Amino acid sequence: MKPLTPTTPHVIIMVGIPGAGKTTFAEHFAKTFSAPYINQATIVQQAELSKHNADKVSHILLTELLKTNRTLVYEGATATRLQRLTLGKQIIKAGYRPLIVWVQTESVEAKRRATKSSNVAAVSPSTFDAAIRTFQPPLAVEKAVVMSGKHTYATQIKVVLKHLAGTRPATADSSEPDQPRPRTGRNIIVR
Repeated sequence: MKPLTPTTPHVIIMVGIPGAGKTTFAEHFAKTFSAPYINQATIVQQAELSKHNADKVSHILLTELLKTNRTLVYEGATATRLQRLTLGKQIIKAGYRPLIVWVQTESVEAKRRATKSSNVAAVSPSTFDAAIRTFQPPLAVEKAVVMSGKHTYATQIKVVLKHLAGTRPATADSSEPDQPRPRTGRNIIVR
């Protein structure tokens, strides 16, 4: 497919516990739409960096990619509200809109996936348990798009595209006339 170019570019921020399905969705999405994809875990593994240094490299990459005005996918340090808030501020300052995609899977299934030895990014059970303890689910004000990590990619992508399409401004050549917003509360008509 063509690269995704909405009116306002977005940074799709992947959120969830280890093994939820964040990477699987992010990789498919990036491939489908030729979107840049930053995966901090891959940076740690392939560059053999510490988590701290991978944070720095991810930040540098994100800063540079934000100059492209293209929608991109970010999977990194997003487990806490403070991390997401800081990231969101940087994204908004660059003229992008953050779209938090929270991938949910039961913790038993997620642990099975995350600790599976055939998984390239496998973690130890103790590391998984520590990640569960530190994870802070998005609040309602973060307006996260919630999806199941067990659904098919086709189902997941529909959810995300619906939200991306919903953030576009109305076009001036719309065939529908402008409708006044319904008012709530008391309506007083003066004649």
